[in-house]
Amino acid sequence: MGEFGPSFTLQERTAAPADMADFNWNDLRFFLAVARAGTLTTAAQRLRADHTTVSRRITALEEALRVTLFERRPSGFTLTPQGERLKQTAEVMESAALLAQGMVADGDLALAGAVRIGAPDGFGSCFLAPRIGALCERHPELEVQLVAMPRVFSLSKREADIAISLSRPQEGRLFARKLTDYRLGLYGTAAYLEARPAIRSRADLRGHSFIGYIDDLIFAPELDYVETIGEVAPRIKSSSLVAQLKATLAGAGLCMLPAFIAAGEPDLVPVLPEELTITRSFWLIVHEDLRSLARISMTADYIADLVRREQALFLPPPAN
Repeated sequence: MGEFGPSFTLQERTAAPADMADFNWNDLRFFLAVARAGTLTTAAQRLRADHTTVSRRITALEEALRVTLFERRPSGFTLTPQGERLKQTAEVMESAALLAQGMVADGDLALAGAVRIGAPDGFGSCFLAPRIGALCERHPELEVQLVAMPRVFSLSKREADIAISLSRPQEGRLFARKLTDYRLGLYGTAAYLEARPAIRSRADLRGHSFIGYIDDLIFAPELDYVETIGEVAPRIKSSSLVAQLKATLAGAGLCMLPAFIAAGEPDLVPVLPEELTITRSFWLIVHEDLRSLARISMTADYIADLVRREQALFLPPPAN
């Protein structure tokens, strides 16, 4: 059985009414995973199953319901109109199951299971990754999956259980709380600055090398801050803030960096700190369906507490 499984026609599936005795409620988990991922392989990875098992469960569900739920194409799986209708119902059932799990779970028990955290690479790699281990030590049966990437995570598609965002969501069944404001400034290494003309004003920035984001790959408008610096054109660009940091540390140029990252790099020197500073925000977002689950709420609280205790990293006092 391949990626797309066996082929059936709608007539074959609708030849007789569905027999609910053949219907396996658990197959809806596989259906939702494929509907959200678009491919068997990606869905299988998220379910921790092999793609042949996922294909078999989807086929079994379609046979039980006597309907075609997906159009199989080389590019992946696309929901049919019947599949779209089932997806709405399946998500309601999923929400009810999650709510029931949260209601009956014993909060005194050790946290167990997986929690996937989606975060921008700077926050995820430089702040959260070095500090998340303490949570796992406290709860040995908890598995933390930290996805630190420069992208927006869709909680409705279950790409993450908890998302760290640069803005508050405007729609969807999402619960959001502000973690903190954070400050960014222009930085370069001491070696880079010593080897080049002194910078006493914005006008002195002309002729210096800059590092920044790739324009068409900026995943959030809050990251488009080149104009804050002035008339500069970065010659080294990356979608990854961590890559920008590494290039800056190597002496390739000047870069706008969050203060909480620069604080951990003694080689970095702020440039015009009183003039070149901007403030952005981090938001913690959880889907309403998952908010009551102990492992989700406790992990979210842990992250919020980390940020609160290290507030000075994100909003350092003004330079003297």
